[in-house]
Amino acid sequence: MGMTGKAYYITTLADWHRHASRFAHSHYIVVGEHSGDGVVGAGPKPAPTDDATGQAPATCDAATKILVLVEADEGVHLALEDDPAFEVLPHPLAQKPIPSAAQSALAPHGVAPGATTFDAAETLARIHPLLKHRVF
Repeated sequence: MGMTGKAYYITTLADWHRHASRFAHSHYIVVGEHSGDGVVGAGPKPAPTDDATGQAPATCDAATKILVLVEADEGVHLALEDDPAFEVLPHPLAQKPIPSAAQSALAPHGVAPGATTFDAAETLARIHPLLKHRVF
């Protein structure tokens, strides 16, 4: 595998699953209306924090919105950026606020209006530590 990069996206569980086999690594957290379910995940299956079944709670379905950190090669990131089902968030070090729709979806987790991707990742890392932005 060549050089990989990391980027944050808002998408759905179904759309994440369509591309997940191409990722070197990915970690996500459910956002929006199902955010209180405590679902975090990595790899090809959700890993709920509330039980050991390996299945998402019944309230989660293919349309459930997630914030995902994807580590993959440039070709995969370009494909995701071209996929309308993936909303790419600004680079974590860009000091640019995340879009208002993304902030609204992340607000139940404590992400404030005007937050950057870095701020959002720091806040979400309290729930899923692997979402924290790391340079290496």
